[in-house]
Amino acid sequence: MTSVGRARARGIETLSLDSPENRNALSAALVGELTEALTACAGDDGVRAVVLTHTGNTFCAGADLRDPPHPDRLVALLRLLVEMPKPVVARVTGHVRAGGLGLLGACDIAVAAAPATFAFSEVRIGVAPAVITLTLLPRTDPRALARYYLTGERFDAAEAARIGLVTAAAGDDGDDGNGVNGGDGGQGGPGGDLAGVDAVLAPVLDGLRRAAPEALAETKRLLTARVLEAFDQEAAGLTALSARLFSSAPAREGMTAFLERRDPAWVV
Repeated sequence: MTSVGRARARGIETLSLDSPENRNALSAALVGELTEALTACAGDDGVRAVVLTHTGNTFCAGADLRDPPHPDRLVALLRLLVEMPKPVVARVTGHVRAGGLGLLGACDIAVAAAPATFAFSEVRIGVAPAVITLTLLPRTDPRALARYYLTGERFDAAEAARIGLVTAAAGDDGDDGNGVNGGDGGQGGPGGDLAGVDAVLAPVLDGLRRAAPEALAETKRLLTARVLEAFDQEAAGLTALSARLFSSAPAREGMTAFLERRDPAWVV
């Protein structure tokens, strides 16, 4: 059974994280399949851009604690998203946690529905948001990132847009973020949420279809140069840090507590 769905319409390849039983967590299998699908898109002249979306009410819950990918594989996936010559657009209508936020940081454009929520939950299970820092620090407000990294607090789509984690929050109060009504479902209803996100994305995807492929590739290269510098300079150290923390005693306690749905021992 595949963990990544694929569909194409007028040059736009849609890749859907499709493992709702574990909330689209980044398992070794999902990371491998997504890497394979993105690599195929990167080399396919028929693909003008990629939309990364999901099934279920969670975009991505972060690392799969029962089957986590090796940090090197996650670094390679994030770098592929940044480095591939086709623009990647995230379409988020559900919740995003931990490593899933690294995926958003690696995308060129991201639009989230109003009901989506976000949290850097790493510190609450005894680890740190190490590898995903590669895509997030260059693109997100540093003061806000400090708060949410250190506390693990949950925040909404409007805040995610304010701090630069996503490009736009769609469907807030029935609006798509550009003054266009979200659709028949209204604010808070599934129809309105989906219509709002798709209303924001429509002119974005139209613009990408109208752009020359070579010009898109060179423009993306300009935009991502500094992000790729971070990969070159810091990926090895952050990968080692991630591996060390995940094998530590606090992480074992934190992950056990998470799976047992209890507070870890350090909570006061």
